[in-house]
Amino acid sequence: MSKYTTGEMAKLCGVSVRTVQYYDTRGILVPGELSEGGRRIYSDDDLQKLKIICFLRELGISIENIGEILREEEPQNLIAILIEQQEQTLNYEIEERRQKLGSLRELSRIVKSDENFSVKSIGDVAYQMKNKNKLKKVRSTILIAGIIIDIIEIATIVLWIAKGIWLPFVLGLCVIVPLGIWAFLYYMKMVAYICPKCHEVFKPTKKAVLFARHTPNTRRLQCTCCGYKGYCVETLASDEEIK
Repeated sequence: MSKYTTGEMAKLCGVSVRTVQYYDTRGILVPGELSEGGRRIYSDDDLQKLKIICFLRELGISIENIGEILREEEPQNLIAILIEQQEQTLNYEIEERRQKLGSLRELSRIVKSDENFSVKSIGDVAYQMKNKNKLKKVRSTILIAGIIIDIIEIATIVLWIAKGIWLPFVLGLCVIVPLGIWAFLYYMKMVAYICPKCHEVFKPTKKAVLFARHTPNTRRLQCTCCGYKGYCVETLASDEEIK
């Protein structure tokens, strides 16, 4: 059976001597014996254990968890669970960084395309980015309600034209009218608009929203704060307004 010094162990596993010594002080890699001069002497089993420790550390698993693993009679089961947890953590971090990258690209696009871009504009973009996912959910809810209304309306009209049966259309109106009203009121409650001139977030009237020209992300409105009239950016309303 081969024997190794601390320096040899470190070299074989690609770590520093201090790292090997640190694992000893933490009780997860205690040498099999000591030389007469008090130097640590490691065995082949110790070398394999160090390789496992290094592998787990590369996965981001803590020293405490590694100690627990090595004390188990069947460590492979615990390793599998910890690896799965680490995978979930890394996926979360990847998604978080992807969202940040998307925000930076969006900000970069706006900076390059807007000649009047200012520090206040950065605040507007930040506000939009913060509420982007919540606003998507609001729009998805409205979209689903719209699809339901269209399906009921088209199906009952076709039935009326093809079969001459008009009652389902009338009953359908009893569903789609309240659903349409609910969808509009829900939409009005959940959204607000950012004025590109004064950069204030404001809530327009229902009438103004209903008849205003719009794009997927903007609507032509009159700002209730400064009187500016033009396309304003749609965003999520504040928590106080939603309540």
